[in-house]
Amino acid sequence: MHEHVCGPGCQHGPSTPEAQAEVREEFQVTRRSFLRDAMAAGGATVSAAALTVPMSRSAFAQSGQPGSGKASHYYIPAAANTVLWGYFSKSAKPVVEVESGDFATIETLTHHANDDAERMVKGDPGAESVFFWDKTRKGVDRRGAGPMDAKVGAGGGEGVHVCTGPVLIKGAEPGDILEVRIIDVVPRPCANPAYKGRAFGSNAAAWWGFHYGDTITEPKKREVITIYELDATGERNWARALYNFRWTPQTDPFGVVHPTIDYPGVPVDHKTIARNEGVLKNIRIPVRPHFGTMGVAPAEAELVNSIPPNHTGGNIDNWRIGKGATLYYPVAVPGAMFSVGDPHASQGDSELCGTAIECSLTGTFQFILHKKASLPGTPLAHLNYPLLETADDWVLHGFSFANYLAELGPNAKNDIFAKSSVDLAMRDAYRKMRHFLMTTQSLTEDEAISLMSIAVDFGITQVVDGNWGVHAVVKKGIFPARGG
Repeated sequence: MHEHVCGPGCQHGPSTPEAQAEVREEFQVTRRSFLRDAMAAGGATVSAAALTVPMSRSAFAQSGQPGSGKASHYYIPAAANTVLWGYFSKSAKPVVEVESGDFATIETLTHHANDDAERMVKGDPGAESVFFWDKTRKGVDRRGAGPMDAKVGAGGGEGVHVCTGPVLIKGAEPGDILEVRIIDVVPRPCANPAYKGRAFGSNAAAWWGFHYGDTITEPKKREVITIYELDATGERNWARALYNFRWTPQTDPFGVVHPTIDYPGVPVDHKTIARNEGVLKNIRIPVRPHFGTMGVAPAEAELVNSIPPNHTGGNIDNWRIGKGATLYYPVAVPGAMFSVGDPHASQGDSELCGTAIECSLTGTFQFILHKKASLPGTPLAHLNYPLLETADDWVLHGFSFANYLAELGPNAKNDIFAKSSVDLAMRDAYRKMRHFLMTTQSLTEDEAISLMSIAVDFGITQVVDGNWGVHAVVKKGIFPARGG
């Protein structure tokens, strides 16, 4: 699908391996410079105000003006003023505006960092600004799309992911398709000198997990956090478990007690928990960094809970959305308003217990806009769901409700959590794959149905995000005569 057709003014910029390598190298240089400047601005603890930095172009390329044939490269740090915590918004102020073809290196933070702040927050200016919380204020007050006066905390935890953005794509309009290429993904190194060269993540077996209440040891209903360690230098491609602990009621700095994991970013007081060391001994978990939540803003509501995925993307939780992958999203609002978060070090299909290894990552992306007028006759025509392309596969995403905000009515944000099923998600994935094969490969319906049964793999993407997911994977190589 990279042989696409674009409208006038679509500037793709560098796409050769050499040019992309230059983008990756610049990302490393720019990140080091940002961290140095941030530390100089605020020392060990940096306020949100100190991190109000302009999202300026880097020196990677000249200004990407239409017709110049050049792309610009932006660096977007994760900080209190560059994230939306727990929601997508069609009217949030963009952190940067880019042209089609531009690159952006974007830092993302896991919303589970406070499960072990010593390893995932301490000494990190960006994380400290986002997770700051004392008796008088939070670095990011709203956490979720719910009411600001919710008893559990502002935003109500109706949405949990720390999403960096939004990024506005100039010229994007409803009916267009936004192509997002993931050029590189790396773990965010621990900033605490005690853990130099390492990165850390958290897995929560939580109350929203598929397993919850269906256990064989007491207590039958329990929430367990497992902390994992990764090699941030890239020399080791596996993670190991360090310890686990059972969630105990936590009192946040505002005095609210959280008996369960009911609000994102609650600091865990490790004096109240009992660590079990040496869990999962001698087991190596393959690291496959990816972004669980990535997409553009829906049009149906002003603030949209980040938990259920939708036709514009969001919390898809597919481990294949990593380095080298390309996502295609239907644009629903002017500017597209792209955000990314929920970074994962590793996850299995289903995300069964509630989360992956939630681990902060930094990614480099390229944005390419396909105008509506250029789509007829291309594989992107009539695309109304998030489509994933890898080097070998096309992956289509089916959900219990393809567009739950439109299908379930005014109470959709609550009803979706009670009405999802794997059956519905499978039906949606089947219909999308049937349409894909008939339109992109010119198959008859009977041909498409036969091919789906013998050559398409359907898998459970996740059963924990309210709007459950089933993905359908078809190999490009089965279509050699069609340029696959």
